Amino acid sequence: MNQMAIIGGTGLTRLPDLTIVRRERVTTPYGDPSSELVFGRFHQQDLVFLARHGNPHIVPPHKINYRANIWALKEAGVTCILAVAAVGGIRADMVPGKIAIPDQIIDYTYGRPHTFFEVDLDLVTHIDFTHPYSPWLREKVLTAARVAGVGIVDGGVYGCTQGPRLETAAEISRMERDGSDLVGMTGMPEAALARELGIDYACCAVVANWAAGKTAAEITMAEIEANLIAGMDDLALILRHLVQA
Repeated sequence: MNQMAIIGGTGLTRLPDLTIVRRERVTTPYGDPSSELVFGRFHQQDLVFLARHGNPHIVPPHKINYRANIWALKEAGVTCILAVAAVGGIRADMVPGKIAIPDQIIDYTYGRPHTFFEVDLDLVTHIDFTHPYSPWLREKVLTAARVAGVGIVDGGVYGCTQGPRLETAAEISRMERDGSDLVGMTGMPEAALARELGIDYACCAVVANWAAGKTAAEITMAEIEANLIAGMDDLALILRHLVQA
């Protein structure tokens, strides 16, 4: 039986409609996770929720203890993770307020502890990361969106940058030439660490703003927050139908 977890990003530090059964503050061989694990019932289904940036939202992307987060979820019996992330739109159809379910990722981060396979190994270990997101879980999310009547973007390349600053227009132009359709700061190493521990993983990317240089306007937190509110309403519908399926 699959035990699902939802990792909430910017705009989702708690999960509405989650009936909390217990909270568990854990430690791992890699330190403490960003927040306590919240176990509960979400539309009659068991669920684990973790706030990626902490609750309150205080941990910046480059300081998140991704290894502790994923390890803690694995120890809690989680077999699949839906990661929610706020992103910037690069491709023309990745408009603010839209939800995309990416199918590929490019990693531009640096200096982040990014693997469990470092020391005390019996042999050097490599994971197949050809398809970084679980195909069956992506399909479940897409089906849930269709049933919910939410128009989403199927596919796209998530370019993961270091943060916490936003990108320059030139950086976005380079990323676009590389093939990135979205830009975010938390997609890696989270996806790879889940693969290393055998956890199915998919991403719900909520477009919060146009990426740098895509419009003449300055990117503001007020704009980001307003677009996240709109996107989170659609996300709630998708999550409800996903867990019920």
